[in-house]
Amino acid sequence: MQEKIDQLIKWLREKVKEANADGLIVGISGGIDSAVVAHLIKRAFPENSLGLIMPCKSNPKDKEDALKVVESCGIDYHIIDLTETHQILFSKIEQQLKAKNEWNEERARLGDANTRARLRMTTLYAVANNYNYLVTGTDNAAEWHTGYFTKYGDGGVDLVPLVHFTKSEVRELAKLLGVPNEIITKAPSAGLWEGQTDESEMGTTYEMIDKYLKGEEIPEKDREIIDRLHKRSEHKRQLAAAPPKF
Repeated sequence: MQEKIDQLIKWLREKVKEANADGLIVGISGGIDSAVVAHLIKRAFPENSLGLIMPCKSNPKDKEDALKVVESCGIDYHIIDLTETHQILFSKIEQQLKAKNEWNEERARLGDANTRARLRMTTLYAVANNYNYLVTGTDNAAEWHTGYFTKYGDGGVDLVPLVHFTKSEVRELAKLLGVPNEIITKAPSAGLWEGQTDESEMGTTYEMIDKYLKGEEIPEKDREIIDRLHKRSEHKRQLAAAPPKF
């Protein structure tokens, strides 16, 4: 795994050079995936890497954990609270749709959560533009395969260094890189709403998805869920659909 860390660092440096960029930026959520990426980009660019902590109707514990990640790797960082920005934007959308009696309350929670993810993406690119940095994503192999990310949100990035690593492999990387143990053992969550966890929302576990991706046997129920998630999210892994040239 140490060899893979060295290869990832080399790859990150190559991609920045190819893009004529000056460094890398990542959104630090307080979870393990962004913690690993923060450590990687700090090693790749000790003087030209940046972490962005972006609370948005978030659990205060997530900000505390994000700061622990910053301290563990020594990366430079900014905190930009998006709560008020999100409130203004989403309430305006709600007002306009309710005025036409077209507001769908059942879909509102997911729309709210996805808007937060897309605001973070917009913020990352605005800051990245300031420094001439590339935006580094945090999706792992399990998230990528099942589509457990927001299209043009946390999926809107320049580089995806963890996309071939299962969740268990990400934990191995975290231990080697020096990510704090409380981050490594923290229940995976996108922090979308109170009590939300990745696994409860997906209906299966990262352990099952990891086994599936390795070609190992898993219960049929879990296989069906993973296949359904993959099929339903195919559009997220593609460029915008275009018609044939007429």
